[in-house]
Amino acid sequence: MTADNGGSPLVRVENVSRTFEVGNQTINALKDVSFDVTAGEFLAVIGRSGSGKTTLLNVIAGLDRASSGHVYIGGEDVSAMSDSQLTELRRHRLGFVFQSFGLLPLLSAYENVEIALRIAGAPIRERGRRSRELIELVGLERRSHHRPYELSGGEQQRVAIARALANKPTLILADEPTGELDSTTATQIFQLLLEVIDQEGVTVITTTHDRLVMEKARRVIELADGELQTGPTYFERDRKEAVAVPWKPPESWNAGERANPNGPDAPTDGDEAVKRGWRRPAPQERRAPYTPPPSPREPL
Repeated sequence: MTADNGGSPLVRVENVSRTFEVGNQTINALKDVSFDVTAGEFLAVIGRSGSGKTTLLNVIAGLDRASSGHVYIGGEDVSAMSDSQLTELRRHRLGFVFQSFGLLPLLSAYENVEIALRIAGAPIRERGRRSRELIELVGLERRSHHRPYELSGGEQQRVAIARALANKPTLILADEPTGELDSTTATQIFQLLLEVIDQEGVTVITTTHDRLVMEKARRVIELADGELQTGPTYFERDRKEAVAVPWKPPESWNAGERANPNGPDAPTDGDEAVKRGWRRPAPQERRAPYTPPPSPREPL
């Protein structure tokens, strides 16, 4: 299930809709969504909560069935696959990164990566070699035998990325991968994803609210109420408005200093202090060293 050499997209979403029946109400989670993703691309899907981002990832991965439309991965119709075919697809061709990491708490970082290879049926030597290679790729060699509760949030997400890469997938689906991380750690995780794309040659589709990801992603699309928006995204509109109105300091700032070359606190020409010979201290002049007052009583 790899992309064709003829330049066809790795992922194609064609007129996908997904509806849910809740009581007497019909909820349209996705409405006629269509887009392509080329191999090696980093695509960010943005949108407010409830816009359908996670539902879209679930449909692409075959975790949920579209009510109408088709999803193609490497030219094969995911929407028409049986459950066993979908299992093989997710086991060998897809990687997943979750907002809450999704690590097994009783396994070490190394074992969390190795178990994905074990499930896929990889030989013992291959499991060990690939697990060590990925732990080194995400920079956790010295933490490989620590369990998740002994790792920071950023380190846990690094393990999750290594696990997603275990079976050399062609596509990684990441649902808010930096949602539970601080800005510094999120920057590091995002940089790691970019390095993974270059080194492993994978394609990444991520959902996000993180402006850092929006700024650095190679392409951004927006969902609103289940519909794919055309034209600039809300992030691009906000950024354009911010650039179009440059910040300027208020006129009142430093007005006194501009009016009086001696400084805002210096007396003006009409003040009595000037008449008495006030002058601004020279820069080279220094104050006399401070001498503490004598103790009020002698020590015993």
